[in-house]
Amino acid sequence: MNTSAANPVAMGENRGAAWPRYVVLAAVSLLMLYPLVWLVGATFKSNAEIFTEVGFWPSHLDFGAYARGWKTSTEYTFATYFFNSFLITIPRILVTVTSCVLVAYAFARFEFWGKKWLFAVMVGTMMLPLIVLRLPQYLMFRELGMLDTYWPLILPSAFATDTFFVFMLVQFLRAIPRDMEEAAMIDGCNALQMLLFIIVPLLRPAIVSVIVFQFIWTMNDFMGPLVFLASVEKYPVSLALKMSIGATEEVEWANVIAISVVALIPSVAVFFAAQRHFIEGAAAGGIKG
Repeated sequence: MNTSAANPVAMGENRGAAWPRYVVLAAVSLLMLYPLVWLVGATFKSNAEIFTEVGFWPSHLDFGAYARGWKTSTEYTFATYFFNSFLITIPRILVTVTSCVLVAYAFARFEFWGKKWLFAVMVGTMMLPLIVLRLPQYLMFRELGMLDTYWPLILPSAFATDTFFVFMLVQFLRAIPRDMEEAAMIDGCNALQMLLFIIVPLLRPAIVSVIVFQFIWTMNDFMGPLVFLASVEKYPVSLALKMSIGATEEVEWANVIAISVVALIPSVAVFFAAQRHFIEGAAAGGIKG
């Protein structure tokens, strides 16, 4: 009885001690989110207001910037460029997940000659700047006749070149006990069946993380399409946004910012849709055998 009576008091004291932390967190959150909020407000402002005011609220609400920005200065609308972005992003995600899961499974569950050395080399490539690879990749794809196509942006990921994802999946696999795999092996499962029916379901939170990161990175990729694509009708959103900033005439920044806000929507939607799986992944990392 005494313990139950004391609990509400203790809980009240804990809440009282925690409120300064919540205030600080709320203030930091507002500080970090304000640039995004200002970005939305800037879509309703003129150039003069954008460069002279730091406040969010515009003098008037005019959604014309979204319509003008969507049309672009070319014969194509941003619907074409969004479609092109998804033509690159979706296949790249599929080949990334497939190749990285296979390679991570091999590193985490099999013993073979040179395994530690190969894993060290793979981790070392994470420190190699991506821009260093652009020239040899360009020369290689030129010899293969794949320039001005989407293959140079998709094909490398089919060979698990995104080593950060392989490393992440390997670390996740190492935290998963082998009890279920051993039971499946006794029942006669081979390595491929074990991967498909045991490992992949357990890896779901990590795979979702790979999908989210690859989606955001590919949608935001500017240098890759700039190097490999030459036709305007094949440009993704990242290049189309740069193209909308004309060099010979005054830029209507509200139009550019409006389409930038629209371009953020798919990445933000994917991130929040997968937020629950990030929490599951953090919890699954603490499984004990």
